[in-house]
Amino acid sequence: METKFRLQEYKALLYRLFLVYLFYFISRVLFFAFNTHLLAVDDFSTLLKLCYYGMAFDTTALLYINSLFLVLSILPLTVNTKAGYQKGLSILYFVTNLLAYATNFVDVIYYRFSQVRSTKASLDVLADETNKKALLVHFIGTYWYIIIIYILCSICWVWLYRRVKVKPLTGKRPAAYFYSSAIMFLVVAALTVGGIRGDFKHSTRPINMVDAYKHVTVPNQGDVVLNTPFAIIRTISSNSYKIVHFTDEAYITANIKPVKQYAGNPAVKPNVVIIILESMAREYWGSMNRGVNIPNFKSYTPFLDSLSDSSLIFTNAYANGRQSIHAMSSVLAGIPSFQTAFTSSPYAKQKIQSIVSVCDSLGYQTSFFHGAANGSMGFQGFGNILGYKKYYGRTEYNNDSDFDGIWGIWDENFFQFMGKTLSTQKQPFMATLFTLSSHDPYQMPEKYINRFKGGPLAIDKTVQYSDNALRLFFNYAKTQSWYNNTIFVITADHTSQTYYPEYSKPINRFAVPILFFSANKTYALKGVRTDLASQMDIYPSLVSLIGYDKPFRSWGRSLISNLPTETPRVINSTGNIYQFMQGNYTYLFDGKKITGIYAAADKGLEKNLMDGGTPNPEMQKGMLDCKALIQDYTDRIVNKKLIIK
Repeated sequence: METKFRLQEYKALLYRLFLVYLFYFISRVLFFAFNTHLLAVDDFSTLLKLCYYGMAFDTTALLYINSLFLVLSILPLTVNTKAGYQKGLSILYFVTNLLAYATNFVDVIYYRFSQVRSTKASLDVLADETNKKALLVHFIGTYWYIIIIYILCSICWVWLYRRVKVKPLTGKRPAAYFYSSAIMFLVVAALTVGGIRGDFKHSTRPINMVDAYKHVTVPNQGDVVLNTPFAIIRTISSNSYKIVHFTDEAYITANIKPVKQYAGNPAVKPNVVIIILESMAREYWGSMNRGVNIPNFKSYTPFLDSLSDSSLIFTNAYANGRQSIHAMSSVLAGIPSFQTAFTSSPYAKQKIQSIVSVCDSLGYQTSFFHGAANGSMGFQGFGNILGYKKYYGRTEYNNDSDFDGIWGIWDENFFQFMGKTLSTQKQPFMATLFTLSSHDPYQMPEKYINRFKGGPLAIDKTVQYSDNALRLFFNYAKTQSWYNNTIFVITADHTSQTYYPEYSKPINRFAVPILFFSANKTYALKGVRTDLASQMDIYPSLVSLIGYDKPFRSWGRSLISNLPTETPRVINSTGNIYQFMQGNYTYLFDGKKITGIYAAADKGLEKNLMDGGTPNPEMQKGMLDCKALIQDYTDRIVNKKLIIK
């Protein structure tokens, strides 16, 4: 009869694990409900199907999180049914589970900004923040309703857990009790291994994030299948910089052309000012959407629209990463970030050829401006690696009366600070400014609250504010002697909130503006271009403009030289899947095989051309070019070949 009482423990254990599945299902539905416009799930049956596939990922997460709880629940200890022991088990159960469960609720909100499930890389970015307390206070104050929902779910979870209790077992334990327990321990261990791996096949690899995309028709549906604890756990020790081999070096040299060289020698070296606008996606710019035919479109960038009329703009441009720090390496060094940020990897601490090193070799004064606390976002550290001579942050600004209370100095004030600082520098200079006011919580100085009303999105009003800050900066710059011989480049680090369905499509979730402007007509920076462009094209474009004529490493191309031998292409990653655009097609690559080919115009990735057909010659070359670029990318990063000597 003793084993009968052991059976009650197993029933209780199964019930407690069932509760994990139940509440993960609830958080998945909430994740969908708050991000419906980004997830391309058209009906309830599709949502249920995605939830069903998500159970495999929930299983892996709950087994990792509850591994100690499982062991302590099934070991044949003499005290395991006593009230004190069961209370200890419940404390362990809820401390581990509720902490992990909270990350799902963070992504209910954060997903609309990152547009990918949070991973170890997200934790790395947070670790670089110096204002964690202020961010936490802001999150609690702004998204209090999510916290309330989380608390209610947690209370309900605890209540349900307590409905099933293990009754204390008295008396001696017979040998059968321990034998049956040992057998059950082996069974549970085997099931746990299989659950963590995703199946029991020895030939398959453990379930990973890319496996979430096997069952979906549109890639971003994979984020419904996933859960955040799984995404974090699976990326803690991941290495996205493994050497791969798909083709030979001759093919890479001929088709990817990672070593570039341009001819040019301007009479006077131009100054260079690169402005990276926080979150100011292409969606918000009127000049970037002329002819796109979006019903009731409204622009929030009147100054940038007017500047575009005198600039060279690229209306089919994309980010090479998903986060601010990704943009820094993409724009300045032409190094995209895929699964993890290059800047957070151990390979970032090597000599890197970039627009900073090139300008330095030509005698430029180089400086980086960011109005946040020095060290925030990892900008200062990576800036030092790139070789900036000067770093100007909130410390150098030295006036906290202009502090926004969360991120740093208001854009308007910091733009003026940069302008006045540049006026003291010896020419030629190269400067980079990374803005911050158009970032959640989307605040602006009180004097502008009634002036900038914005639109349907919270970010719209701060886009208007930062656009006006740019107008005031250019008004000042025009009065300075350096203005007429300066090349300005303006882009965004990544996208943010979306309103128009066109920009909720998977490809357009990376849609950013790129603008080149100079008052000096010699550079002929005027016109509208619709060919493919990306952030990593900015670096080689500037190299060609300033007259650097030596070989250098670049996976991008000069948008200015626009050579027929250099193929327009874009590569980025959802965090799990590479997206490669070239010619007439977009290719999805999971790191081992091409999983989808789509027409270039199919921004929603709705029709996979691989279904029922043989790839044509252009497709076959595009597939190999995608793999060849990634092969050269990992080889140069891992083997420290990011500089051409």
